[in-house]
Amino acid sequence: MQKKPENSSFCLCPLASGSKGNAIFVSTPDTAVLVDAGLSGIEIQRRLAAVGRTPDELKAIIITHEHTDHVKGAGVLSRRFNIPVYVTADTFNACKGLGKIDRINLFECGAAFDIGSLVVNPFSISHDACDPAGLTLEHQGKKIGIATDLGVVTNLVRTHLSNANALYIEANHDPEMLMAGPYPWYLKQRIQSRTGHLSNQDARDLVAQVFHKDLDHVVLAHLSEENNCPEKASTEMSKNLDPLSTALYVAGPDQPGEMIWL
Repeated sequence: MQKKPENSSFCLCPLASGSKGNAIFVSTPDTAVLVDAGLSGIEIQRRLAAVGRTPDELKAIIITHEHTDHVKGAGVLSRRFNIPVYVTADTFNACKGLGKIDRINLFECGAAFDIGSLVVNPFSISHDACDPAGLTLEHQGKKIGIATDLGVVTNLVRTHLSNANALYIEANHDPEMLMAGPYPWYLKQRIQSRTGHLSNQDARDLVAQVFHKDLDHVVLAHLSEENNCPEKASTEMSKNLDPLSTALYVAGPDQPGEMIWL
């Protein structure tokens, strides 16, 4: 368990990661947000409580794309706790089952915006969704980069994730496990496509390409329970990381991870 460093005021915590649901808690001293809300509202409340937080703290829910495992609880939480939802217009129009949301804030990929003391910079990624976004979140000179659900790493992705102090990166599958596994051929092709998901090796290469001396934390996310395992993902990523300088975590589906302080 990481102790809060002295003078640290910026943190993230994986609440859930994987095909069952995705949610990331990010906080500064005066601004807390969720990136995605892919569990039920009650379950997100439970996981926030497990890490000593409450939905009342949240200033926003930021939606990266419309797939159910990223939006399931957004509408309920927004209504129950009067939380604004930040989303692109195309993603909002594609979302099913959100219900009426009174506080919608539309953003565009490529245009930075502020939420309290957070600077949020969304950027386009390649995935089979209407307008999928990666994000960077910055506070007082520290930067978190988030890129999950993408099939290929573009120069745009690398540019935005450069100089991050923490990376939350998809490591969806081990290619050998995927090809030998039970998925039908069309689904294997989708996962490996340019609008699918990154493999462990893709994630390793991405981190190597944007690595710098102040990259303190790497979180591996969106691991497939059928086509990957934490040990394989960690082993692959560790090939290019010094554990004395960069901490490595694996976000899981069933319980929150630890609070990571920048």
